[in-house]
Amino acid sequence: MGKLLLILSIYLTAASLLTWSFVPRFLKLMIQLSSQTNELYQLAAVAFCLLSAWCSDKLGLSLELGSFVAGVMLSTTEFAQHTLEQVEPIRNLFAALFLSSIGMLINVHFLWNHVDILLASVILVIVVKTAIAAIVVKAFRYNIKISFHVGVLLAQIGEFAFVLLSRASNLHVIEGKMYLLLLGTTALSLVTTPLLFKLIPSAMNLGVILRWFPSENSSPNEEKASMIEVHNRTN
Repeated sequence: MGKLLLILSIYLTAASLLTWSFVPRFLKLMIQLSSQTNELYQLAAVAFCLLSAWCSDKLGLSLELGSFVAGVMLSTTEFAQHTLEQVEPIRNLFAALFLSSIGMLINVHFLWNHVDILLASVILVIVVKTAIAAIVVKAFRYNIKISFHVGVLLAQIGEFAFVLLSRASNLHVIEGKMYLLLLGTTALSLVTTPLLFKLIPSAMNLGVILRWFPSENSSPNEEKASMIEVHNRTN
C-alpha cells in the first residue's frame, strides 16, 4: 500500500507539472500544425490520453486512472473547449463501444430470476440518492422544491460505476451473483433516468397541491432570493 501511494503521488505530481508546463505548449503547437485540417489535432489528443493510460498501467495503477488524469490535464488548459469539439465524434464512438461491452456482460437470465431483488435495489438506490442529494442542496439554503428537483436529477447511478465494478471484479473484491446484481442495478437505474425526467413536472405539481413545495407564484422570487444569498455567501 505504501509503495502504491508513493507511485500515485509521483504520478500525480508529474501530471501536475506537465499540465502547467508541457500540455498547453503541446496543444498550441498541434493547433498551429493542423491549421488546414483537424485530423492531426484529433490524433494528438487521443494519443496523449492513450499514453497517459499506458503509463499509469505500467506503473501498477490502472488504465482508468490514467485516462481520467489525461482528461483532467486537457480540461484545465485554455484549449479545453476546442479539444472537446475536436474529439467529440471519437468520444461518442468510444462511449458506444463501452456501453455495448457493458450490455454484453449483463446476464439477462440471472436478472430475470432475481427480478424482485433487482427492482428493490433500484428503488432503494433512487430513494436514497434522491434524499441525500436533496439534503445536501437544502443545506445550502435552497428551497425544498429546488432540492427535490436536483435530487431526482441525480438519482441514477453514474456510468463510472461500471468502471469501478469491472475493477472490483478483476481484483476479486466482489464476485459472482453480487457482481451481476450490481451491474444490473446500475444499468436499470440509467434506463429509468428518462422516465424520472418525465415524472418531475407531475411530482412538482403534486408537491404543490400537497403543500410540500411553494406555489408557482412564489417560487421564482424565492429561487432568485436563494441564488442571491448563495452568491453573496460564496463571495
